[in-house]
Amino acid sequence: MIGEPWFWREKTFAARAVRAGLAPLAFAYEKGGALRRRWTTPWRASVPVICVGNATVGGVGKTPFAIMIARLLAENGVSPHFLSRGYGGELKGPIRVDGSAHTAREVGDEPLLLARAAPTWVSRSKRAGAEAAIAAGAEAIIMDDGFQNPTLAKDVSILLIDERSDGSEKIFPAGPMREPMDAARTRADMVVAVSAKQGGDSPHADFAAWLEPARDNEAGRVVAFCGIARPERFFAALERADFDIADAIAFPDHYAYSRKNIAALLDRAKRLKARIITTEKDWVRIAPDQQDLVDTFPVRMKISDADAFKAALLSRFKNFREPVS
Repeated sequence: MIGEPWFWREKTFAARAVRAGLAPLAFAYEKGGALRRRWTTPWRASVPVICVGNATVGGVGKTPFAIMIARLLAENGVSPHFLSRGYGGELKGPIRVDGSAHTAREVGDEPLLLARAAPTWVSRSKRAGAEAAIAAGAEAIIMDDGFQNPTLAKDVSILLIDERSDGSEKIFPAGPMREPMDAARTRADMVVAVSAKQGGDSPHADFAAWLEPARDNEAGRVVAFCGIARPERFFAALERADFDIADAIAFPDHYAYSRKNIAALLDRAKRLKARIITTEKDWVRIAPDQQDLVDTFPVRMKISDADAFKAALLSRFKNFREPVS
């Protein structure tokens, strides 16, 4: 599947019929998650745990937002470690990610990006991953996703919302919502509206955030490709940076590129007198012997009223409690 299912947001009769047919599964998904959160007693770590999550399926910018938080903490004398499930990876962990040795197939693509910013742990068990990080010297744990996972207590829960979503969409699989927006908001300490560019805002959010280029890129004629949840965001960002997009190709989210895929893209670019470019997240899923043939477009997360956000985040560190044995 490339992108979202067509029936999630369309208002046609056919889309409504499909959503209605999936309503029983959506009901079971919602109630199952709610019961799990109600019946699970979370384990509390001895260091602050910050969770960056969302209420929808797909990307909203959690990984670059988590990296922004890690840099903010490091600038203020706190040594953070990341904790990730390692979506798409084979290893269950807990294991510390080694960017020079591990592959996206083993640990997932997001952990490889996170590991560039701070020590990163992949673990299916949140508690086991947190314990490993603390034993290795973590002074704070940043969870990339896990907002709906109740097994590890969060000291700061940050809910990222998509500017396209008003919370009225259906629950998965009938729609993109992991849970009702109102329910997610009740567990959030901060709500951040993530927009495609600076200037976006939401009356229901505490802060606004956006992605911008992390460095000056040599604009030119490119064949752009990516396998992310919102490919149109990447293509639009390239256009805003004055790239001439000769072709734009979207692959499924978390797509594992084969050598033939990259060879075909290079051939396409040669015929169009262009070079190929992708996201950093896609680049780590390319075979190492082909990575030098592919340009990347690095981005970083920025947030409105950065001083207020930092103050709100750091104030939470005074309130964490000792672990429950």
